[in-house]
Amino acid sequence: MTTDTRVAETPPPKKTTKRTPQTKKANGLLFVLAVLLPPRFTPQSVRYDRRYRTLDKYRFISGFLGLPLAFYALFVISPFIQAIYYSFTDWSGGPVANFIGFDNFTKMWNDERFWDSMEVSVVLALVAPVLTLMLGMFFAYMITSGGRHRKGQAIAGVAGSSFYKVVYFFPQVLSVAIIAVVWGRVLNTNSGLINGGLDKVGIDGPAWLGGDRSLALIAVLVVLCWSFVGFYVVLFSAAMGAIPKDIYEAALLDGAGRGRTFFSVTLPLIWDTVRTGWIYMGIQALDSFAIVLVMVPEHVLKVTPVFLYERFRDGQYGYATSIGVVLLVLSMAFSLIVMRIGNRDRIEY
Repeated sequence: MTTDTRVAETPPPKKTTKRTPQTKKANGLLFVLAVLLPPRFTPQSVRYDRRYRTLDKYRFISGFLGLPLAFYALFVISPFIQAIYYSFTDWSGGPVANFIGFDNFTKMWNDERFWDSMEVSVVLALVAPVLTLMLGMFFAYMITSGGRHRKGQAIAGVAGSSFYKVVYFFPQVLSVAIIAVVWGRVLNTNSGLINGGLDKVGIDGPAWLGGDRSLALIAVLVVLCWSFVGFYVVLFSAAMGAIPKDIYEAALLDGAGRGRTFFSVTLPLIWDTVRTGWIYMGIQALDSFAIVLVMVPEHVLKVTPVFLYERFRDGQYGYATSIGVVLLVLSMAFSLIVMRIGNRDRIEY
């Protein structure tokens, strides 16, 4: 039988010395240097300090985060700050930018063209996420849980689920400009695929993009949903696939059908993913710059980012940046509202 005679390392006894301002300053400088030094080179007088132990836990993580955060501040935060500054100036692209206060925002408030574009952007931000997420959840549920019950499996997706994931996700690999060009040709009044098919059955197709504003808005909604629904199919499929099969088995034993299982089991367990997708899709719909600029004629429909682009094109840089600041505030407000509305107790499994 052996006895462990090792003695735990104990901190040296504290010396009772009178702390003068010079001593406090020297100790503070020593403490800062000790935080920056590796532990083996840290003086013992500081190593056992409670503040040093607390900071030492986060020093390793901070070392890795420091450089990325510096790049993020330089290339992301700094342009935002510059844009906010220029929104209060009359900058026209030259070296001089005179401060004019809220004149750009006052001009924006009285600009009917801005409000027309904002109306379209808000409609897209409210409607497009709902349609896209509903379709994404439906397709994802069919892929993961909508098939016939197979031997040894409580739930199963429809036949060819892997193939459908690739098909749905395919628009994500295409450029937004290419999507806008292709759909512009499909919806063309004279030679488009849709109106061409209607002509063959004796129906005169409407001017989807060149006439009524409502039809153009519907066309933009369809293209937005088509181009983004595949992303949410894959996202929701991954979230649904992470749900333990035992939960579905328990629901089936209780006699729950597919509809009841989806609303009582699947949707509550993937709600955090749905809320995140709602915010992301809302911001994408609020933008929709490339689709509207390329696909829709300028005189028919215009969203706020396109209106901002036209102000830059006209050399009204200060006014354009003020519009960008409003879009930033609107995006943040939308995200906060969705997070507030969609907030609920987290379900662990």
